Amino acid sequence: MSTNPLLFVNARQVVTCAGVPRGRRGAEMSAAAVRTDVAVLVQDDVVSAVDDERALRASARQATVVDCEGGVLTPGFVDSHTHAIFGRARYEEQELRATGVPYMEIARRGGGIHASVRDLRTRGEDELYALAEPRLRALAACGVTTVEVKSGYGVTVEDELKTLRVVRRLARALPMRIRATWLGAHEIPLEYRERADGRRAYLDLLMNEMLPAVARDDLAAYADVFCEPGVFTVEESREILSGARAHGLQIKLHADELTSGGGAELAGELGALSADHLAAVSDAGIGALAVHGTVATLLPGTMLFLGKTTQAPARRLIEAGVPVALATDFNPGTSPTTNFPLILTLGVSQLRLSVAEALVAGTVNGAAALGLADRVGQIAPGFSADLALWDIRDVRELPYWYGAGRCRASWARGKPCHAHDLALPFPR
Repeated sequence: MSTNPLLFVNARQVVTCAGVPRGRRGAEMSAAAVRTDVAVLVQDDVVSAVDDERALRASARQATVVDCEGGVLTPGFVDSHTHAIFGRARYEEQELRATGVPYMEIARRGGGIHASVRDLRTRGEDELYALAEPRLRALAACGVTTVEVKSGYGVTVEDELKTLRVVRRLARALPMRIRATWLGAHEIPLEYRERADGRRAYLDLLMNEMLPAVARDDLAAYADVFCEPGVFTVEESREILSGARAHGLQIKLHADELTSGGGAELAGELGALSADHLAAVSDAGIGALAVHGTVATLLPGTMLFLGKTTQAPARRLIEAGVPVALATDFNPGTSPTTNFPLILTLGVSQLRLSVAEALVAGTVNGAAALGLADRVGQIAPGFSADLALWDIRDVRELPYWYGAGRCRASWARGKPCHAHDLALPFPR
């Protein structure tokens, strides 16, 4: 159904990120394409034109005008790694880590992912929906218009399906673009760890019951595995992801977060869309990602919150020709933030990205990590009308004012997601 066009005018800068419709590599990541004296015309759910403001005003007289009032217009951000469906917070673990208890030791004691599993299993779909909906709106209020949401805190057939049904309900109810990932292989459940044959029995459950049910009900676009020593081995991850691909799911990995365990090499071998975390990636892993064009999704908020002194080697990845994306890893244990601009700040200050590189990492390359770079992440004709308006005068201010709420409004597919400043002539 055709809708009235929108014409975005009076932006001090329009950051288009226009260019090749794939993950950007190397020097390509430095081209954010900042334009001045242009307007953006949206027709239906796509960008129709980015052109001289006076010319577009003259040619689109029937459009609803959105006055950007000297702010900066960017593509909506793509948060390509979140765990937004969970129950209670895990604030006590932060204090344990501060006293020197490592992440994996907390997990061995039944905390970490296991704590979220116990909690989620007690909650119904309606309650999980009610908890998740404001979290996703908070992401929209930080300029995110596309978000990936993983399961993984159920790790039984019914609890994983329950989680993914909640994601589907959210995708139907909210204007944001919400994409679901099956992460049944997030952890070996404690009830299986206590069995002599537990690992094999849980793998059989994943492959023979859970994955077919997810595919049958079309509940996820992607499959993910936590490939890390102490969780799933490279061989187990290969088996699960190969099975997921056979069921029509695209594949992603949690890889080399705390230890270099071969996850990035496996992601390259399988041609995964993305390998995520990578704080401990090896040189061989970097090479494998570069050869196959797998996106390295870096999650600097996680390493900051865990109190780690090292981050993923973003500069080495970029210099090797690996497309780099940024995401929040929003989750209750290791990255409880919906503040995407804060992730840009960490990208610049901790990963040593330029502002342009950070912006491309949060838009075009985030879209590539979800297989959406041909239609998401750019303000360019034919691309989805996913926009964010910021109360700044130069895009370099976006990571500079760290922690600040500068997003005035966001739109996904031309529909409003968020409006902070009600004085803005916001289409309703």
